[in-house]
Amino acid sequence: MVDSMQAKPETTKEDTTVMSDAIASINPPLLLVVILNYRTPVLTIECLRSLVEEVQSLPGTHVVVVDGASGDGSAEQIAAAIENEGWGEWAELMALEHNGGYAYGNNAALRPALEAPNPPPYFLLLNPDTVVRPNALKILVDFMEEHPDVGLAGSGLEDLEGNQRRRAFRFPTVLSELDSGLRLGVVSKLLSKWALITPMPEEPAEAEWVPGASLIVRREVFESIGLMDEEYFLYYEETDFCLQAKRAGWSCWYVPQSRVAHIPGQSTGVTAVGSRKRIPKYWFDSRQRYFLKNHGWAYTALADLAWASGFILWRGRRVIQRKPDEDPPYLLNDFLRNSVLFKGFTKPTEG
Repeated sequence: MVDSMQAKPETTKEDTTVMSDAIASINPPLLLVVILNYRTPVLTIECLRSLVEEVQSLPGTHVVVVDGASGDGSAEQIAAAIENEGWGEWAELMALEHNGGYAYGNNAALRPALEAPNPPPYFLLLNPDTVVRPNALKILVDFMEEHPDVGLAGSGLEDLEGNQRRRAFRFPTVLSELDSGLRLGVVSKLLSKWALITPMPEEPAEAEWVPGASLIVRREVFESIGLMDEEYFLYYEETDFCLQAKRAGWSCWYVPQSRVAHIPGQSTGVTAVGSRKRIPKYWFDSRQRYFLKNHGWAYTALADLAWASGFILWRGRRVIQRKPDEDPPYLLNDFLRNSVLFKGFTKPTEG
């Protein structure tokens, strides 16, 4: 996605009805895979290529690539690949006129599928910067079939060399924000129960939330809590969605046997390995929305204060201990400028 918050007009009728015939033609539908592309056509095409055998092993699977108004020829390249490779029976392109962010783009494909006369029971959100390993989709679907009380499940993510990152995440809290800012080993041990990243076992296990890079969602979850909140442009939307699902009684699981290679940050560069790119404003806006929406102003202020205080102490310790500076530029300044401590309280709209 782009590095600036953009206006998010309502999705047009043309945007949301393109899939009606495709979904209706699948009998019976099983799984809709949604891939949101923004200026990563080569990676998206490789992702589609990794899905060929997956689709064959799961009859009733359909793939929609949503292009978020890339404006760089992405849509044309992806459409040509679908036609030239003979993927048209199971894959299609939905080209949007607006770049409204992650939730907006995914919802554009999810909405018409959910409104179809015979919607699929499962939906998979898949990043374009992923390569799906053999049987990854079938393992997720089988897991959901065997555990009807589970609402969401995420794949085990790994690098291109196959080194798996066995981890999921906890919901952000004041204490996790303090730990993230302070980065002091002894404190991290004391706050381990609240740390954002939680190591996961080699077997499926319940988690608070898992990344949207490869996330399967049961249809009933959308029916009970709605689509993802489009007021998030990018980041925190899947965290918020998992939280709303948990509050509605749905559990979220990590399923490492479903293996998906993921190259983070290819659209934005923010989370790319080795990146020191300045954090964009929409990241801070998303973080603030998450805390305000789910915990209120006072809690958000405490979370901001906890992170900022911890980070200031970390920066001082870094200088004293002569540690390398690996933080994004202007991080503290940008954080404070976008904090409720300085911006004040604005009640977020419901999403």
